[in-house]
Amino acid sequence: MNSMEKRNQTAFPGFSLLGLTEDPKLQPVLVSLFFSIYLVTLTGNLLIILIVISDSHLHTPMYLFLSNLSLNDICLSTSTIPKMLVNIQENSQSITFKGCLTQMRFVLIFGGMENCLLAVMAYDRYMAICHPLRYTVIMEPCFCVLLILLSLLISLVDSLMHSLMVLRLSFCRHLEIPNFFCELPKMLKLACSDTLIDNILIYISSCIFAGIPLFGIVFSYIHIMSSIFRMPSSEGKHKAFTTCGSHLSVVSLFYGTGFGVYITSIIMDSSRKTAVASVMYSVVPQMLNPFIYSLRNREMKHAMRKFFSRMASFL
Repeated sequence: MNSMEKRNQTAFPGFSLLGLTEDPKLQPVLVSLFFSIYLVTLTGNLLIILIVISDSHLHTPMYLFLSNLSLNDICLSTSTIPKMLVNIQENSQSITFKGCLTQMRFVLIFGGMENCLLAVMAYDRYMAICHPLRYTVIMEPCFCVLLILLSLLISLVDSLMHSLMVLRLSFCRHLEIPNFFCELPKMLKLACSDTLIDNILIYISSCIFAGIPLFGIVFSYIHIMSSIFRMPSSEGKHKAFTTCGSHLSVVSLFYGTGFGVYITSIIMDSSRKTAVASVMYSVVPQMLNPFIYSLRNREMKHAMRKFFSRMASFL
């Protein structure tokens, strides 16, 4: 791998990340906007993790997965936003081949991890609502940790495959990526060598590593809704809907923005407009997830009030 990487680095000095706009008047606005988004993302997700750790009532599979989702959102945002802010501040668009490849790897790992974690959380809700008597037996701590590690392994394998395929490509000159981070499809468009195998691999891996988790989520919620509608009491239905509402909102946000960007890239001719649209799936969901879970989840709101009251007493 090192020899292939060195060959690519000697072939050209690197890429240029064109960002969202070339207008110098808008650069300070972008810095302020994305720094605020990054700060809110870090604060919100760290708060979710700290609340789950500090409150013993939240030491359940559902909140274990939620805290890992928050950690993953922090890592995904950190993979893209800081480099963009540094480039704007330094008035530079350059990124080395090694830096671009590393960023692409992390985006694939944490993006894939988010996809898998959402499927795992859907499975957790399926077991809790459809099979409540067997829930504690099946969703034991070791099995939950195994599901998280399996999600990470799948994401690592997917990222490694694409990274190895990119390393075998030749990039002939200093090339421009019309985005604020190194995105795999845009990198493939800039290659001088044949990318047919790479594109086939993207479609196959998307069907396997993204399609199967999405199918699992849809399958789980079909059975969940069926079980909820069969519940005799309205109170039980309300509690079940409340339990699933936050996760379903996060799923809708993640996949909705992803599909929106995909459709935008097909309809729009402008790469710059596609780059602006990519913000919706690479930045916005990670910022909004903590708000969705804290505002729509009764247990989280109660734990948050306890957390802040303890913090106030310490101060």
